[in-house]
Amino acid sequence: MAAAAPAKPINWLNVSTLVSVAILVGTELIGAGAAAGWAIGGLFAFGETITHILQVVLVLCALAGLFSFLRAAAAHETLRG
Repeated sequence: MAAAAPAKPINWLNVSTLVSVAILVGTELIGAGAAAGWAIGGLFAFGETITHILQVVLVLCALAGLFSFLRAAAAHETLRG
Protein backbone atom coordinates (compact mmCIF):
# COMPACT_ATOMS: atom_id res chain seq x y z
CA MET A 1 0.00 0.00 0.00
CA ALA A 2 1.43 3.40 -0.99
CA ALA A 3 1.85 6.07 1.63
CA ALA A 4 -0.15 9.27 1.19
CA ALA A 5 1.81 12.37 0.31
CA PRO A 6 2.01 14.88 3.14
CA ALA A 7 -0.36 17.80 2.78
CA LYS A 8 1.29 21.05 1.72
CA PRO A 9 0.92 24.01 4.07
CA ILE A 10 -1.67 26.67 3.33
CA ASN A 11 -0.33 29.80 1.64
CA TRP A 12 -2.10 32.37 3.81
CA LEU A 13 -1.04 35.32 1.66
CA ASN A 14 -2.87 33.90 -1.35
CA VAL A 15 -5.87 32.89 0.76
CA SER A 16 -6.17 36.39 2.22
CA THR A 17 -5.88 37.87 -1.29
CA LEU A 18 -8.70 35.63 -2.50
CA VAL A 19 -10.88 36.54 0.49
CA SER A 20 -10.22 40.24 -0.09
CA VAL A 21 -11.13 39.94 -3.76
CA ALA A 22 -14.30 38.04 -2.82
CA ILE A 23 -15.35 40.85 -0.47
CA LEU A 24 -14.58 43.58 -3.01
CA VAL A 25 -16.18 41.90 -6.03
CA GLY A 26 -19.10 40.57 -3.98
CA THR A 27 -19.93 44.01 -2.64
CA GLU A 28 -19.81 45.50 -6.13
CA LEU A 29 -21.94 42.78 -7.72
CA ILE A 30 -24.58 42.65 -4.98
CA GLY A 31 -24.82 46.43 -4.84
CA ALA A 32 -25.14 46.64 -8.61
CA GLY A 33 -27.81 43.94 -8.65
CA ALA A 34 -29.88 45.63 -5.96
CA ALA A 35 -29.49 49.06 -7.54
CA ALA A 36 -30.38 47.75 -11.00
CA GLY A 37 -33.53 46.11 -9.65
CA TRP A 38 -34.53 49.32 -7.90
CA ALA A 39 -33.83 51.42 -11.01
CA ILE A 40 -35.69 49.10 -13.40
CA GLY A 41 -38.64 48.81 -11.03
CA GLY A 42 -38.84 52.57 -10.65
CA LEU A 43 -38.37 53.26 -14.36
CA PHE A 44 -41.23 51.00 -15.39
CA ALA A 45 -43.34 51.71 -12.25
CA PHE A 46 -43.63 48.03 -11.35
CA GLY A 47 -44.73 48.66 -7.78
CA GLU A 48 -43.00 47.83 -4.54
CA THR A 49 -43.54 44.07 -4.52
CA ILE A 50 -42.41 43.44 -8.10
CA THR A 51 -39.44 45.76 -7.60
CA HIS A 52 -38.31 43.79 -4.54
CA ILE A 53 -38.72 40.51 -6.42
CA LEU A 54 -36.65 41.92 -9.28
CA GLN A 55 -33.98 43.01 -6.82
CA VAL A 56 -33.84 39.54 -5.27
CA VAL A 57 -33.54 37.90 -8.70
CA LEU A 58 -30.71 40.23 -9.73
CA VAL A 59 -28.88 39.77 -6.42
CA LEU A 60 -29.13 35.99 -6.85
CA CYS A 61 -27.67 36.37 -10.35
CA ALA A 62 -24.87 38.46 -8.81
CA LEU A 63 -24.18 35.72 -6.25
CA ALA A 64 -24.02 33.12 -9.02
CA GLY A 65 -21.57 35.34 -10.88
CA LEU A 66 -19.49 35.78 -7.73
CA PHE A 67 -19.42 32.02 -7.19
CA SER A 68 -18.21 31.44 -10.75
CA PHE A 69 -15.59 34.16 -10.39
CA LEU A 70 -14.27 32.70 -7.13
CA ARG A 71 -14.08 29.19 -8.57
CA ALA A 72 -12.02 30.48 -11.48
CA ALA A 73 -9.82 32.58 -9.20
CA ALA A 74 -9.21 29.66 -6.82
CA ALA A 75 -8.29 27.43 -9.75
CA HIS A 76 -5.57 29.89 -10.83
CA GLU A 77 -4.29 30.73 -7.36
CA THR A 78 -1.86 28.51 -5.46
CA LEU A 79 -3.59 28.07 -2.11
CA ARG A 80 -1.35 25.26 -0.88
CA GLY A 81 2.39 25.10 -1.18
